[in-house]
Amino acid sequence: MPIAPGVTVPLSEIELRASRSSGPGGQHANVTASRVEAVFEVAASTALGAEHKARIVERLGPRPRAVAQDERSQARNRELALERLRERLAGALYVVPPRRPTLPSRGERERRLEAKRRTGTRKAQRRRPPSEEG
Repeated sequence: MPIAPGVTVPLSEIELRASRSSGPGGQHANVTASRVEAVFEVAASTALGAEHKARIVERLGPRPRAVAQDERSQARNRELALERLRERLAGALYVVPPRRPTLPSRGERERRLEAKRRTGTRKAQRRRPPSEEG
């Protein structure tokens, strides 16, 4: 199962458990094990490096899991659970690129100063005019 560019986890490392669903299905749900839970044991994985394992454990814990009970079919719920687990693992492995600081452009500075002048003028017009005592 591809997780991120260059990172793949074999399906044999993901434990799939089926149980009775509380979702749709009426009486059918009372007799079928259509709820699927996908559990990934990070420490036991041979496909991930130490850095990837540490990042996943830090963000999701040692046993990330995903549950699906949306559909009546166990096969469809298995697909949904695996996709949700894949999305969670991909999110945990994503590294936010560092921000490169930039300076505001000349136009941005001029627009900001012009807006400040307009605000000051508007507030000055609200004030009471000076009294003409003499």
